[in-house]
Order: sequence, then structure tokens, then C-alpha cells
Amino acid sequence: MQARHEFKHSLNYGDYVILRDRLRKVMRHDEHADESGEYRVRSLYFDTLGDKALREKIDGVDDREKFRIRRYPGGSDTIVLEKKAKKRGLCYKYSTPLTKAETKKILSGDLKWMMHDSRQLVRELYLKMKAEQLKPKTVVDYLREPFVASAGNVRITFDRKIQTGLYSTDFLNDQLPTLDAGEELVLLEVKYDQFIPSYVLEVLQLGNRQSTSCSKYALCRIYG
Repeated sequence: MQARHEFKHSLNYGDYVILRDRLRKVMRHDEHADESGEYRVRSLYFDTLGDKALREKIDGVDDREKFRIRRYPGGSDTIVLEKKAKKRGLCYKYSTPLTKAETKKILSGDLKWMMHDSRQLVRELYLKMKAEQLKPKTVVDYLREPFVASAGNVRITFDRKIQTGLYSTDFLNDQLPTLDAGEELVLLEVKYDQFIPSYVLEVLQLGNRQSTSCSKYALCRIYG
């Protein structure tokens, strides 16, 4: 698994417009984006009864992990189980596909089938759900505009219109009521392998403005 550098920052809407327009001139959208350059993402995050993942993120613990299930409403029918881990400042992401039926079983608490599943990540989630009381916590919805560059395997995304399902874990319900999580807040994510090209760094400069680290999961948990 290739380690990746990853940085996340919150932007106001004005700075988002400036950076987006610059990136559109020097980078391309990834192949999954629609004609507007965006796609919708829905994630269901897991956490313990004591909110271990949330607390470790807020406290800036370097060696941490979190599990989520992700899908793309209105686009692909793909459902993916993911584990994101951070170790010594580097990020790792592990993923495996899930069927809709398997997802429904996880949401309903039918877990026995996971114990002997051929996919390591499914078995790992099962063990964490049993040993650490890891459970589905909340749904997070947002629009993503992704930019990519081959040099350095760079991926830059803007996530906006971030919404929370509050306490709901009705992940497969496209009519799930959601609440806006912050007004005009846009999250910028920058990911790359060994280096980031200088022209990309130049495009991302915003003078003396200071950005702050932010997490969509942490942001949405403010509301529930």
C-alpha cells in the first residue's frame, strides 16, 4: 500500500472560487466527474461508543484509523468499505467493494457472515465491531470537485455543500433528511505521493491567509 501525503484545510467561499478557477487552467478533472466537474459522495462513518475516532482526530493523534462505507448517489452504484489510517504523518487507505445486500446486513447488525469472509478488510471491521463496539455513527453527504495530475500522482479536491444525517445511519436511503454543516464552508484536500509539482504549489498560494485543518466527519459530529 502506497503511503500518501495528505493535507486538509477549510476555505471560505471566496478563496474556493479563486483556487478552483486557477486549478481548472492547469489540471484536469478525474474521470468520474460529471459535465459540471463534480459528483456527489455519501459516507457512513463508524465510531466507538466513546467516539474514539472523533477524539483522536480532534486531539491530533498521529497513529489513528477510521472506518467508513462510501457510495455515490445519482451516479455509480458502487459501494466501498474503506479504512483510512495515519501513521507518522503519512496516510494509507484500504478499500474493498461491498454489495447492497452486504451493506444492509451491516446496518441491521447481521454480522456473523463477516467473520469468515474472504476479504481481510471485512473481517477486520467485524473484529473491531465486536471487540471495540465499533458501530455506524452518522451519514455525511457532500459535493466533490476533483482535480488530478500525473506528476506526483497529485489529487486535489474541493468538498462543499456538506450535509449531515445527524444521528441517522440510513445510508442507502436517497431521501434521507440532512442538515447543512456550516455555511459556505469548503474543504480543500491535497494528496500526493513523493512530491507535488511546483506549478501546483504556486496555484494553491493565497497570500498571507491562514487555513485551518478540518475533517468532514468531525464537522458533522458537531450536530449529533
